[in-house]
Amino acid sequence: MKSVRPKVLHRIAGRPMIDYVLDAATPLSPRSTTIVVGHQADEVKAALAGRSGLTFVVQQPQAGTGHALLTAKSALADKQGTVLLLSGDVPLLKTPVLETLCRHHSTTSAAATVVTAVVEDPAGYGRVVRARKTGAGLAGIVKIVEHKDASPEEREIREINSGIYAFRLAGLFSALGSIGSANAQREYYLPDLVALYRQRGFVVETVAVLDPNEILGINSRAELAAVSGMVRHAKNIELMAAGVTIDDPATTYVDHDVTVGGDTIIHPGVSLEGRTTIGEGCEIHSGSRLVNARVGDRVTIFNHCVITDAAIASDVRVGPFAHLHHETRIGFGAKVGNFVEMKKTALGPGSKSMHLTYLGDAVIGDHVNIGAGTITCNYDGVAKHRTTIEGGAFIGSDTQLIAPVTVGKGAYVGTGTTVREDVPPGALAVSAGKQRNIEGWVEKKKKRAIEN
Repeated sequence: MKSVRPKVLHRIAGRPMIDYVLDAATPLSPRSTTIVVGHQADEVKAALAGRSGLTFVVQQPQAGTGHALLTAKSALADKQGTVLLLSGDVPLLKTPVLETLCRHHSTTSAAATVVTAVVEDPAGYGRVVRARKTGAGLAGIVKIVEHKDASPEEREIREINSGIYAFRLAGLFSALGSIGSANAQREYYLPDLVALYRQRGFVVETVAVLDPNEILGINSRAELAAVSGMVRHAKNIELMAAGVTIDDPATTYVDHDVTVGGDTIIHPGVSLEGRTTIGEGCEIHSGSRLVNARVGDRVTIFNHCVITDAAIASDVRVGPFAHLHHETRIGFGAKVGNFVEMKKTALGPGSKSMHLTYLGDAVIGDHVNIGAGTITCNYDGVAKHRTTIEGGAFIGSDTQLIAPVTVGKGAYVGTGTTVREDVPPGALAVSAGKQRNIEGWVEKKKKRAIEN
C-alpha cells in the first residue's frame, strides 16, 4: 500500500476494511474472536477498541500465514470446535458464504475446508491443484501452490485459493508445527496444510463462491479504489430500490452507514459520509458534502454546502455555499443562505441568515432575522464566548456582536452596529454617529491631485 497506515485500516465507503470482515463473521455467533496483529499492532488495536469480545495476539516476526495462525495457539489452547480463518483485507466477503463453509465443513467431518473461486485472471493468487478426474463430479483437492512457486502448467489453473478456511481445532497446531519454509518467500505458508493433511489421510474439502468478487483481497491503492467503487455502487443500488432518486450513481458517494429516506433526490457530485441520516422528500444539490449530519424531512440543500456533525430539522433550506459544523443545530423551517458559516450555533425555528455571515458559539431564538455580513466575534484570543439572540430580534446588515453579549427578545440592531453591551428586549441598538455629507469634496480632491 506504500502507506504509514496499516492496510486493514484503509477505508472503504467510510469504514476500515477489517470492519467489513468482522461484521460478516458476527452473525455466526463465534465463541471467541482472535485478531492476529503484527506491523503497527497498536494502531489496529486502537481502531478496534470499540468492539467487545476481541482477543489480540502479536505475530513477531511476520513469517507467513502459517506462522500467523500458530501465533494464536495460546489464545485457542482451551477451545474446542472449528476455527474459521479470515483475512482482514477481504472486505466483500458475505455472511452466507461463511455459513455455507461452516455447514459443509461440519457435515463432511473435514479436517480443513478451503473457500475457492474460478477467476479470469488468477495472477498473484495461490492455485488449487486437484487430483485427476476419474468420474463424475469435482476431483478432490491435492494441494495449494502459491503463484511464485507454481510451475508454468500450474499457473494456467484458474481456480484460486481465497485464504479463507475452516479447520478442525483438534490437532491443528501440531500440524502447523510440521510446515516448512522451503519456498520463494522463505515463509511458513498456511496452504501447505492442505497437502500435509492429504498425506496423513485427513479429509480436505472445498467450497466455491459463485461471485469471485466476494474474495477479492486488497494489496494496492488501485485495488482499494476498485473495491470501494463496488461497495458504493451496491449502496446506491440499495437506496434506489428503496425509493431514493440518484441522478448519477457514478458520481454519488454514499458511505456504508448512511441512511436516506424515500423520495429524496440526490444530484450528481454529492458525498454522504459517516453516519449521516437524511429524511424523506429531501433534495441535495450537486457538490454538497455531508459528514455525520442529521437531516429531517423535506430539506433542500443547495449546491456546494459542507455540513459536518450538524443537525437540521424538517422544512429547512440551506445554501448554496453554506458551511455548518461542530454541533450546529438548525430549527424547523429555518433558512441558511449563501456563504453563511455556523459553528456550535443553534438557529431557532423560522429564523434566517441568508448572506455572507459567520455565527459561532451562538444561541439564536425563533423568527430572528440575521442581516448580511453579520459576525459574532466569539474569540478573544484566549477563550470562546457565547452570543445569545432572543426570539423575534432583528439584526441589521454589517453587525458585529462582541461576545459574550445578549440581544433581547424583539430587539433591533441597526445596520453597521458594533454591539459591545447587552441590548434590552424591544430596544434599538445603534453605534454609528450621524452621517455627514461634505459637498464638493470629490472635485476638490481631483484638483489637488492635478496640481501635485
